[in-house]
Amino acid sequence: MRAVVQRVAEAKVEVDGKVVGQIGRGLLIYLGVANDDTETDARYMAEKVAGLRIFADSADKMNLSIVDVQGAVLAVSQFTLLGDCRKGRRPGFDAAAEPKRASELYDLFCTALAARDIRVERGIFRASMQVESTNDGPVTMLLDSKRLF
Repeated sequence: MRAVVQRVAEAKVEVDGKVVGQIGRGLLIYLGVANDDTETDARYMAEKVAGLRIFADSADKMNLSIVDVQGAVLAVSQFTLLGDCRKGRRPGFDAAAEPKRASELYDLFCTALAARDIRVERGIFRASMQVESTNDGPVTMLLDSKRLF
Protein backbone atom coordinates (compact mmCIF):
# COMPACT_ATOMS: atom_id res chain seq x y z
CA MET A 1 0.00 0.00 0.00
CA ARG A 2 1.32 3.41 -0.91
CA ALA A 3 0.26 6.84 0.23
CA VAL A 4 1.05 10.42 -0.57
CA VAL A 5 0.28 12.39 2.59
CA GLN A 6 -0.04 16.16 2.31
CA ARG A 7 -0.52 18.53 5.22
CA VAL A 8 -3.26 20.92 4.16
CA ALA A 9 -5.06 24.02 5.37
CA GLU A 10 -8.09 22.77 3.44
CA ALA A 11 -9.00 20.24 0.77
CA LYS A 12 -12.03 19.03 -1.10
CA VAL A 13 -12.95 16.46 -3.71
CA GLU A 14 -15.72 16.79 -6.27
CA VAL A 15 -17.45 14.24 -8.46
CA ASP A 16 -19.69 15.44 -11.29
CA GLY A 17 -19.49 19.00 -9.96
CA LYS A 18 -20.67 18.05 -6.44
CA VAL A 19 -18.49 18.17 -3.33
CA VAL A 20 -18.34 14.64 -1.87
CA GLY A 21 -15.63 15.24 0.74
CA GLN A 22 -14.21 18.37 2.32
CA ILE A 23 -11.92 19.17 5.26
CA GLY A 24 -10.23 22.14 6.87
CA ARG A 25 -6.88 21.68 8.61
CA GLY A 26 -5.62 18.16 8.26
CA LEU A 27 -4.22 15.63 5.83
CA LEU A 28 -5.04 14.94 2.20
CA ILE A 29 -4.12 11.32 1.57
CA TYR A 30 -3.88 9.70 -1.84
CA LEU A 31 -3.94 5.93 -1.24
CA GLY A 32 -2.94 3.20 -3.68
CA VAL A 33 -3.56 -0.48 -2.95
CA ALA A 34 -1.18 -3.13 -4.32
CA ASN A 35 -2.25 -6.60 -5.41
CA ASP A 36 -0.31 -8.21 -2.54
CA ASP A 37 -1.67 -5.91 0.19
CA THR A 38 -3.60 -7.34 3.12
CA GLU A 39 -5.58 -6.10 6.10
CA THR A 40 -2.26 -5.82 7.93
CA ASP A 41 -1.05 -3.25 5.38
CA ALA A 42 -4.23 -1.18 5.76
CA ARG A 43 -3.99 -1.18 9.56
CA TYR A 44 -0.28 -0.36 9.44
CA MET A 45 -0.90 2.62 7.16
CA ALA A 46 -3.73 3.92 9.35
CA GLU A 47 -1.55 3.65 12.45
CA LYS A 48 1.37 5.32 10.67
CA VAL A 49 -0.79 8.20 9.40
CA ALA A 50 -2.47 8.71 12.79
CA GLY A 51 0.89 8.94 14.55
CA LEU A 52 2.82 10.88 11.91
CA ARG A 53 4.15 13.99 13.63
CA ILE A 54 4.09 16.57 10.85
CA PHE A 55 2.17 19.44 12.48
CA ALA A 56 3.98 22.27 14.24
CA ASP A 57 4.00 22.59 18.00
CA SER A 58 4.27 25.88 19.93
CA ALA A 59 8.03 25.99 19.17
CA ASP A 60 7.25 25.62 15.43
CA LYS A 61 8.77 22.11 15.30
CA MET A 62 7.00 19.26 13.51
CA ASN A 63 6.07 17.42 16.66
CA LEU A 64 2.29 16.93 16.60
CA SER A 65 0.10 14.34 14.92
CA ILE A 66 -3.29 14.66 13.26
CA VAL A 67 -4.80 13.39 16.52
CA ASP A 68 -2.94 16.03 18.55
CA VAL A 69 -4.23 18.92 16.41
CA GLN A 70 -7.74 17.41 16.08
CA GLY A 71 -7.48 17.66 12.31
CA ALA A 72 -9.37 15.72 9.67
CA VAL A 73 -8.38 13.42 6.82
CA LEU A 74 -9.54 13.48 3.22
CA ALA A 75 -8.73 10.03 1.79
CA VAL A 76 -8.74 9.64 -1.99
CA SER A 77 -8.16 6.27 -3.64
CA GLN A 78 -5.54 6.45 -6.38
CA PHE A 79 -4.44 3.27 -8.14
CA THR A 80 -1.96 5.28 -10.23
CA LEU A 81 0.39 5.34 -7.23
CA LEU A 82 1.19 1.76 -8.21
CA GLY A 83 2.05 2.74 -11.78
CA ASP A 84 5.37 1.40 -13.04
CA CYS A 85 7.09 3.92 -15.31
CA ARG A 86 10.49 2.24 -15.56
CA LYS A 87 9.97 0.95 -19.10
CA GLY A 88 8.66 2.88 -22.05
CA ARG A 89 6.39 5.87 -21.82
CA ARG A 90 3.11 4.33 -20.72
CA PRO A 91 2.80 3.28 -17.06
CA GLY A 92 1.98 -0.32 -16.26
CA PHE A 93 -0.49 -1.06 -13.49
CA ASP A 94 0.08 -4.79 -12.93
CA ALA A 95 1.00 -4.10 -9.28
CA ALA A 96 -2.34 -2.44 -8.50
CA ALA A 97 -4.99 -4.50 -6.72
CA GLU A 98 -8.16 -5.47 -8.53
CA PRO A 99 -10.99 -3.04 -7.76
CA LYS A 100 -13.04 -5.19 -5.34
CA ARG A 101 -10.05 -5.95 -3.13
CA ALA A 102 -8.69 -2.40 -3.39
CA SER A 103 -12.06 -0.99 -2.31
CA GLU A 104 -12.18 -3.31 0.71
CA LEU A 105 -8.70 -2.29 1.87
CA TYR A 106 -9.34 1.41 1.19
CA ASP A 107 -12.48 1.14 3.35
CA LEU A 108 -10.55 -0.69 6.09
CA PHE A 109 -7.87 2.04 6.07
CA CYS A 110 -10.53 4.77 6.44
CA THR A 111 -12.39 2.85 9.15
CA ALA A 112 -9.16 2.26 11.09
CA LEU A 113 -8.40 6.00 11.02
CA ALA A 114 -11.93 6.86 12.13
CA ALA A 115 -11.56 4.41 15.04
CA ARG A 116 -8.78 6.69 16.32
CA ASP A 117 -11.27 9.57 16.64
CA ILE A 118 -10.13 11.16 13.38
CA ARG A 119 -12.82 12.64 11.14
CA VAL A 120 -12.42 10.97 7.76
CA GLU A 121 -13.92 12.31 4.55
CA ARG A 122 -13.59 10.32 1.34
CA GLY A 123 -13.59 10.54 -2.37
CA ILE A 124 -15.69 8.08 -4.33
CA PHE A 125 -13.89 4.88 -5.21
CA ARG A 126 -13.29 4.47 -8.99
CA ALA A 127 -14.90 7.83 -9.80
CA SER A 128 -13.28 10.55 -11.85
CA MET A 129 -12.55 13.12 -9.15
CA GLN A 130 -11.39 16.70 -9.06
CA VAL A 131 -9.30 17.41 -5.97
CA GLU A 132 -8.47 20.89 -4.68
CA SER A 133 -6.15 21.59 -1.79
CA THR A 134 -4.22 24.34 -0.10
CA ASN A 135 -0.95 22.76 0.97
CA ASP A 136 0.36 23.85 4.35
CA GLY A 137 4.12 24.24 4.29
CA PRO A 138 4.13 22.49 1.87
CA VAL A 139 4.65 19.25 3.75
CA THR A 140 4.34 16.05 1.69
CA MET A 141 5.34 12.57 2.85
CA LEU A 142 5.52 9.29 0.93
CA LEU A 143 4.57 6.12 2.80
CA ASP A 144 4.77 2.48 1.76
CA SER A 145 3.44 -0.36 3.89
CA LYS A 146 6.27 -2.61 2.67
CA ARG A 147 8.71 0.09 3.82
CA LEU A 148 10.27 0.40 0.36
CA PHE A 149 10.88 4.09 1.09
